[in-house]
Amino acid sequence: MIRLILVGVLLLLALAFFLQNQEQEATIRYFFGLLESSTPIYKPILAGFAVGLLVSGILLFPPWVRGRIELRRKTKALQDAEVDLEQLRHSLEKVTGRISHTVTDESPRDRHDE
Repeated sequence: MIRLILVGVLLLLALAFFLQNQEQEATIRYFFGLLESSTPIYKPILAGFAVGLLVSGILLFPPWVRGRIELRRKTKALQDAEVDLEQLRHSLEKVTGRISHTVTDESPRDRHDE
């Protein structure tokens, strides 16, 4: 939540900067001075901001995918462990002859209502 607030504040500050600097011109000289162009100053700054967002997104995507795969793998392992635990509980109940109170059993109130 703090990240979203921080990103929102940064975007609002950038927007305010762009709106305040619409009239100022900047001369952009491309490689080796072969080409020059004059443009409002906010356009190169906005382009740099967009390129930075794109590069950071590309760099953060593989670790995010790895994290999602690891989370899925661990969730599956946890579900398998829970199934094994439930099977062990049922086999223990059969051996000892006890009856367990599981969540799947109907409550006495539900049986009484029928």
